[in-house]
Amino acid sequence: MTKNVGTVDKLLRIVLGVVLIALTLAGVIGVWGWIGIVPLATGLLNTCPLYSLLGVKTCQ
Repeated sequence: MTKNVGTVDKLLRIVLGVVLIALTLAGVIGVWGWIGIVPLATGLLNTCPLYSLLGVKTCQ
């Protein structure tokens, strides 16, 4: 897999993913919060399949 997620993008994805998962575990939001796994995984792996399809690359 080619890296296509930059540093700022990566940090935002990880924070968003952790926040969504934490809110779900705390019972603040429903099961839809588990969607936070997607941005968390793409942030940790430095690759986004949607970016690949669209030809977007936020890293240098």
